[in-house]
Amino acid sequence: MDIRNKRLTDEEFFKQREEVLAQWHTGKDVDLEEAVAYHKAMPECRDFSKKLLDAKRENRTLVQPRAGVPVIEEHIKLLQYLEEYGEADLLPSTIDSYTRQNRHEEAENGIAESIRLGRAMLNGFPAVNHGVAGCRRVIESVNVPVQVRHGTPDARLLTEITYAGGFTSYEGGGISYNLPYCKNIPMERTIRDWQYVDRLTGLYEEMGVSINREPYGPLTGTLVPPCISHAAAIIEALLAAEQGVKNITVGYGQCGNLRQDVAAIRTLQELTDEYLKKYGYDDVEVTTVLHQWMGGFPADEAKAFGVISTGSLIAALSKATKVIVKTPHEAVGIPTMEANAEGLRCTKQVVNMFYEQVLASDKVDEEKDIISRETRCIVDKCFELGNGDIAVGVCRGVEAGVLDVPFAPCRYNAGLMLPCRDNNGAIRILNPGNLPFDKEILDFHRAKIEERAIAEGREASFQMVVDDVYAIGKGRLVGRPKY
Repeated sequence: MDIRNKRLTDEEFFKQREEVLAQWHTGKDVDLEEAVAYHKAMPECRDFSKKLLDAKRENRTLVQPRAGVPVIEEHIKLLQYLEEYGEADLLPSTIDSYTRQNRHEEAENGIAESIRLGRAMLNGFPAVNHGVAGCRRVIESVNVPVQVRHGTPDARLLTEITYAGGFTSYEGGGISYNLPYCKNIPMERTIRDWQYVDRLTGLYEEMGVSINREPYGPLTGTLVPPCISHAAAIIEALLAAEQGVKNITVGYGQCGNLRQDVAAIRTLQELTDEYLKKYGYDDVEVTTVLHQWMGGFPADEAKAFGVISTGSLIAALSKATKVIVKTPHEAVGIPTMEANAEGLRCTKQVVNMFYEQVLASDKVDEEKDIISRETRCIVDKCFELGNGDIAVGVCRGVEAGVLDVPFAPCRYNAGLMLPCRDNNGAIRILNPGNLPFDKEILDFHRAKIEERAIAEGREASFQMVVDDVYAIGKGRLVGRPKY
């Protein structure tokens, strides 16, 4: 294994950069020094890092949607609408699936067909095809910061284009944009490709431009125990910090139990700070993001707003720095911009109402304790497997099932661990697989699930997992059997 958690040298980076920029013709328009000058000349209102740090200092929760369409004019219209009528604090450009796979010729055809037919024929914004100038048109059309959100295993060219285009935040990482998204790409390859992304971010930082980096928190978005997503986020933060990234937002997908979710966001901040300082990265600013419910949604819009409101409440009570907002059209397909704005306004109302409130209880502290212990077990074992090198360790850890993402399509993921809910709706671990937990932690999970089994009059089994996956769409959290 030739991967190492070591900062790329200038020689290594710039040699690789020549190949990256040659992948598509718009790469020729990227000029690092000119791009840095462009960023420095931008108004402060478009600075993602600053807006996050201001919100963190003031204990405010910012709201951000998902959104992206293929034609520039329509994409600008969408973002302007979400800024004005959705009251969005932050905006995205969600990238299309062809670009995520570096299939730029097909993305080009998708743009042409979208223009010809007058409707979106791609499921996002093909930033590489639109190039630096096109991206700048988008950035300059709004008065809030814009982030790139995608799902790309090899995002190097996309990063170059969008950074030069003025985007000030970038989502993803070598773990979180591999295991939940890819089938056949080895972890070593995505870790290596994302080292390039993070080193480019570090170069901008060294030249006076801070760009926010955000590991993708929810992973598969289905019954992911907090310790799994936390471990992935912390490891991606460590990998990014080694390459010179100074502003990192770690994320978590809402699981549904109020106490567990609030505890999860709080421990995510604390543990990320703890590990960064432990390994010598003392000057990295960390913020948090809660992703509203990532599982199945009810088709009824009124019920969907109920799901959105619960996520908003958790974001507010946990003091997440920002919240990624869902729409009342989640169950039926791509939302209209009006529905997207409605989800934002609903969320904004809730986070504003609970701005000054804090949820404090012994039960939250108990959840914080178990999440912290579990997460440290996983991260520390990955360091052990890598003989102190976390890049090596996470690759070996995934292979061994030490870090095991439930329902991940990647064939390099062990897929041995099985989660389900306890009697109160918190996510527990039915089958630990090879997770490196001690007996006390394993006994805790076993007891919690057995409590549910007794209450429901059935054996603890895989059927619980199935029932829980479909529960929200039926108006419940825990998948109870019918009596």
